[in-house]
Order: sequence, then C-alpha cells, then structure tokens
Amino acid sequence: MAALDVQRRTVENVSPGLKAMKLNGHVGFDGLPDQLVSKHVQQGFAFNILCIGETGLGKSTIMDSLFNTSFESSPSVHSLPSVKLKAHTYEIQESNVRLKLTIVDTVGYGDQINKEDSFKAIVDYIDAQFDAYLQEELKIKRVLSTYHDSRIHACLYFICPTGHGLKSIDLVCMKKLDSKVNIIPIIAKADTVSKPELQKFKIKIMSELVSNGVQIYQFPTDDETVSEINSSMNSHLPFAVVGSTEFVRIGNKMARARQYPWGTVQVENESHCDFVKLREMLIRTNMEDLREQTHTRHYELYRRVQLEQMGFSDVNSDNKPVSFPETFEQKRQEHLQELQRKDDEMRQMFVIRVKEKEAELKEAEKELHTKFDQLTKQHALEKKRYEETKKQLEEEISSFEMRKTMFAAKQAQSHTLTLGKSKKK
Repeated sequence: MAALDVQRRTVENVSPGLKAMKLNGHVGFDGLPDQLVSKHVQQGFAFNILCIGETGLGKSTIMDSLFNTSFESSPSVHSLPSVKLKAHTYEIQESNVRLKLTIVDTVGYGDQINKEDSFKAIVDYIDAQFDAYLQEELKIKRVLSTYHDSRIHACLYFICPTGHGLKSIDLVCMKKLDSKVNIIPIIAKADTVSKPELQKFKIKIMSELVSNGVQIYQFPTDDETVSEINSSMNSHLPFAVVGSTEFVRIGNKMARARQYPWGTVQVENESHCDFVKLREMLIRTNMEDLREQTHTRHYELYRRVQLEQMGFSDVNSDNKPVSFPETFEQKRQEHLQELQRKDDEMRQMFVIRVKEKEAELKEAEKELHTKFDQLTKQHALEKKRYEETKKQLEEEISSFEMRKTMFAAKQAQSHTLTLGKSKKK
C-alpha cells in the first residue's frame, strides 16, 4: 500500500516533458535516503556560528547553554583598539552523530569610541571564508569531501537590552551582513527587562529592521513538516534569551538558572525567556536549512560576483550560452591583446622619451655652441683690447725713452756750457 502511495505521488510530481513509468516490482532505490544518511553520519557534519555583540552581553554563556557544555572561553577586555575575531573549533558528538562546531566571537565589538568601522573586520572575515571555499572549488584537484567548511552558517546578533530600540551600530552592521550571512537577532540578558517592556522592545526592533531594509533569516515555511512551527517562531523574533552556567535545584531536578534575591530565572522555562525557542529553531529544526541557505544563497551570490569580476559569464553578448573553454579562450585572447596593447604603449612611450631626450640633448648642444661662440667673441675682443693696450704702453715707453734721451742730452750740453764759462773766468 505504501509503495502504491509512493508511485502515485511520484506520478503527480513528474516534471513536464518526462514520461512516468510504472514499476512491476520492487527495485530497491527507495533505500537511497538511508544510504545518504549513513554516508553523512560517517563523514560527520560542520556547523559554524558567528556571535556578534558588545562585550559582556553573555555570548559565551549562551553558547555553553545551547550545547549543554562548557567551552571554557576566556573573558575579553574592553580596551582593544579594534575588533578582533577569534574562531574556536570543537568536536562534539551526540549519539552516533559527530559535529564539528566552530564558534567565532567578535572580541572588542562596540568598545571603541569611533565605532564607524566596527563591521569591517566581520565582513572581511566572512568574505575570507567564502574566498577560501571558492579557491578550493577552483582547484584542479579538489578534495571538497574532506575540506573543512569554515563558512558562517548562522549569525547570532546579540542586542543590548536597553528597551529603547536598536543602536546605529546594530543597524549598520546588520545591513552590511544581511546579504552575506543568516542573521538571527536575539535580545541578550532578557531578564533585565520586564515582560511588557520586552514585548514593546521586540516590536520596536522589528519595526526598525523593516524600515531600514535589513533582511534577517526567516525560518522556512515551504516544508509541510515544519511550516507550522516555523511560521509561529518567525512571529517571536527577536528571541529574548537568558543564559547561565550554573545549575539550580528546581523541585526534584537540576536545571540551568540564574538566582536573584527576588527569585530564580530558569533558562529552559519558556515562560521566563525564549531560550528553548532559539535552541529548537537553531539546532533541532533548521540547522540543515541554515547550512543550505549559506551555500545556495549567500555563497552563490559571493561566487557569482567574484567570477563576474574575473570576466566569466554564462552567456555572451548575444545572450547565448557560453562554455567554460570558450570563456577561457576569450579571456586568453583578451589577455594577449591587453599585453600587446601595453607592449605597443611601452614602445611608443620609449620612442617618445627617446625623441624628447634627443631634443633635450640638441637643445643643450645648441646652447653650448652659442655659449662657445659668445666666449670666443668675448676672448677675441679682450685679446684685441689687450693688444691695443700693449701697443699703447709700448708707444708710451718709446716716447718716454726718447724724452729721457733728449733730457740727458740737454743736461750734458748745459753742463758743458757751465764748465766753459768757469774756465773763462
């Protein structure tokens, strides 16, 4: 009877253009889901959570409470100059299912005076994980079956329980991340706000997210088995949670709780907080959908953008399908043309530079010739002037010698006359 029902549903779900065939007996491929389950259980699963929130909101405590263990994380300081992301990977097992869990904490988030670029380190980290997976995909020899997938599957955004709405840093950060990761907003330390104020706070938060165009993760409603509970849980967002590392005796059993002078807040009591709802949605119902959404939506968007930036496309300019070899050959030709163009430009630039240098050298040579002619003329004029001066001096010397001779002759004559007169007397 069950086999007939399966065949009937199969006939109804056959795609147009395909011919539905009726089996005459049992074949055995109905055991394929069991084979897949067995294979994945042997390989194990990976799940990566990014916790964003200000220091002291209890992110580590919530993680301990969610997975019912102690990850032994060390408290962070408030004096870091920038936001740092720390990833810790743990191997945990429940029954025969192994889970490689990675928890990424944003250390120092919101502690800086200038919070303008607080989101940048987070965006860079998420993109780096996408890029690492893309590089593994593009390898010639891929080992994706054993590759440790570090892409973020869920982002728990811890909102400070102010009761006044979201801070600007919350809106800016979530807006930058909503196309890269599945954001699940949660109100931390919800036991510090009264229930009426908490309900108003939730409405205020969702209103601000919608008005600012922030897309948060919506639990899927297309699967009939979980559509009802997921639709109900979507209306409870953001979850108001309380975490605790302490166990308190409640009645005849021990439970996670926080003790105050006025009473005890039980972490797993749905009338006290939404912790059970968060655990149900995040781990028990939608973990696989979060993984699938990360791969099919966020990673595919990143991959498409990166490949388009590299010049790859599914269609050509005529909107016709293009194969990878054709695209590669086209990119190769474009690359060769670009190299040729750059080579021609360099050659032209070299010729221009040589001509410019030749012109500079010719100009310098012309200036040197002009200066040489000027110096030659100046030298000739100075030489001529020196010759004239020399000639003038020689004439003056000759004239002086003549006058000296004449003066000596006159002196001698005068002396002779004087001696003659003295003898006559």
